[in-house]
Amino acid sequence: MGDMNKKIENQQWRIVSASVCGTSHVKNQQLCQDAHHWQVLNNNMLLVATADGAGSANLGKVGAMIAVETAIAHLAKQHFSPDQLQHDDFITDLLNDTIAVSQKAIADEAMTGNHQLHDLATTLIIMIATPNLVAVGQIGDGVAVAKNNIGELFALTMPNSGEYINETIFLTSINALDTVQTKIWRNKIVNIGVLTDGLQMLALNMTAMEPHKPFFLPLFQFVSSAENKVLAKDQLIKFLNSDKITERTDDDLTLVLAALIN
Repeated sequence: MGDMNKKIENQQWRIVSASVCGTSHVKNQQLCQDAHHWQVLNNNMLLVATADGAGSANLGKVGAMIAVETAIAHLAKQHFSPDQLQHDDFITDLLNDTIAVSQKAIADEAMTGNHQLHDLATTLIIMIATPNLVAVGQIGDGVAVAKNNIGELFALTMPNSGEYINETIFLTSINALDTVQTKIWRNKIVNIGVLTDGLQMLALNMTAMEPHKPFFLPLFQFVSSAENKVLAKDQLIKFLNSDKITERTDDDLTLVLAALIN
């Protein structure tokens, strides 16, 4: 048994991530309104947050940045133990609490800056990943996916578009906290991917509502073998700006990829 645990302790997260401006925003000279943030804690726990500021919100980018930075900072200072992560209730409360803290940070910013709350509208996905589990909390659109050691892909969340097509729930919406999706997958985790809704159509098989393997598997292979982080980030940005992607979507794009390396 000792060897088994040792093996897990030796595993390290390798992360490649990028947010790029959508072609429609480049044309209109708008800022990229996506944001992402991640941190690896010393107990081999990976924290990821992605956010997509609403196109209609003049400060969507600010809302998105506050949301991801607040979420990661809040999670990182909780000092929870691996034992606590055995309990689904603990994780669900942690995710909901983190989303509420991010929501409050945006409300505080609106108040301080004398802005309307909807000026800072943004979606939010937060993920906690260890070698044995992935847990996700999400408000609004976007997708979080994980792959286990036998190559199974699992969609942890599905885009939440409200009752009408193209109607997104935002962290600033009145009933936002009632719409939080949480999911916990206990498995031997090898890869995770988190992305904003600009990539949704390419990343999901919408009819079956499951991850699109031809999209994720090469990307997971890419991050697993990405030894040079700077080069890998450049390659990821090139991929997100490539015709293959931009002819399918003109939205801002964020993609966070991670692999556990032995």
